[in-house]
Amino acid sequence: MSNIIEELFYGNLEPQEVNSELTPKLKKKLSNLSEKEEQLTERLYGEDKELFQNYVSAYIEFSTTSNSDSFISGFRFGERFAYDTFVK
Repeated sequence: MSNIIEELFYGNLEPQEVNSELTPKLKKKLSNLSEKEEQLTERLYGEDKELFQNYVSAYIEFSTTSNSDSFISGFRFGERFAYDTFVK
């Protein structure tokens, strides 16, 4: 049996695929968010619509970076926890 680090290195593991299924609670929130975005987009015209679409794109970029940072921080915390548990 290969170790998890080796599996990750050779691309046999995709961390984002481990839990890609949204919970019912998250599905409901995402549906609500999408509905509100669609309603706003339909009501806006010209520069206002473009500004809102740019806002949505900027928020998605921010959210992606924030989620990545949180994942990295959590992973590092877990590694420190494991080190303290098994080495010290």
